[in-house]
Amino acid sequence: MRRIAAALLVPLAACAVLAGCGSSGSATAANTNSAVKVSGSFGTEPNVVIPAQKASANLVIRTPIKGTGPALKQGDAALADVALYKWSGKTKTLLDSTFAAGPQMIPAQMGLPGLATALKGATMGSRIVAVLPPKYGYGSAGQAQLGVTGTDTLVWVIDLMQQFAPDQSATGPQVSHGGGSLPTVTAKPGQAPAVKVPKAAPPAKLSVTTLIKGSGPKLTDGDTVVAQYIGTNWRTGKVFDMSWPSAQAPFGALLSFQLGGSHILPGFSAGLKGVPVGSRVMLVIPPALGYGPQGGQPSAGIEKNDSLVFVIDVLGVQHPVG
Repeated sequence: MRRIAAALLVPLAACAVLAGCGSSGSATAANTNSAVKVSGSFGTEPNVVIPAQKASANLVIRTPIKGTGPALKQGDAALADVALYKWSGKTKTLLDSTFAAGPQMIPAQMGLPGLATALKGATMGSRIVAVLPPKYGYGSAGQAQLGVTGTDTLVWVIDLMQQFAPDQSATGPQVSHGGGSLPTVTAKPGQAPAVKVPKAAPPAKLSVTTLIKGSGPKLTDGDTVVAQYIGTNWRTGKVFDMSWPSAQAPFGALLSFQLGGSHILPGFSAGLKGVPVGSRVMLVIPPALGYGPQGGQPSAGIEKNDSLVFVIDVLGVQHPVG
């Protein structure tokens, strides 16, 4: 289910500039892609009807549901539900969908030119349908991770929910900087926090410290949470991962996840439950609730006995539909 976000970032080698991508085909063929029909309510699994014909070479973009929220700003990421279909010859295949598992982030840096065009200026609350022939998607190379060949047309259905700036941060009043036997956290607005780990043993149990107290709704299991984060290894005092913009990643990589889900560390869910949106919290996660049961995370320099310090800004929440 998490394949979609990674696939959106894949750079296109062929026809990367839309101005150089023309459409072709007869008038009849040109109408084939326009015959794709999508129905259903916003936020629910769409009913997608794709003709039992060969797709044409034309990019088709449609907005069957027009939202009344703000327009997507250039450089912002969006929380969205996404369904992706492969149109191969006269057959269609659902490759992935987030509608059942919960929405995820669409990155600000879009790798597919057809989708970049489809989402430009789109308003929150909208359902966007984009029919992408290969030259507007993955080109002749295809996308092996999704099982897409260089001749497959893709049909994307995207429900835009919320947008977030890459440097967005907690919004409430500062109530603590940590310190004492816990790490000290300092930060300037719009920048990644700095975490200073003390020369002491980490707490044996999960530690939760509110640094900035938000006033939004409190997080509960099943919620989709959007967050900024920075992760520091207590043992080394070094940052091993973060979502904030940097020289290497100027757009950052905002995190979205389902609270209580299996795709995040148990300490994340336990520490964030009940935290109001707009807050910044510091979690010190012991090995048993982190990567310890997995034997560590060698690629990040994390050993099985390492405690982890996460400073998390809770930016937004999407409650489950229904």
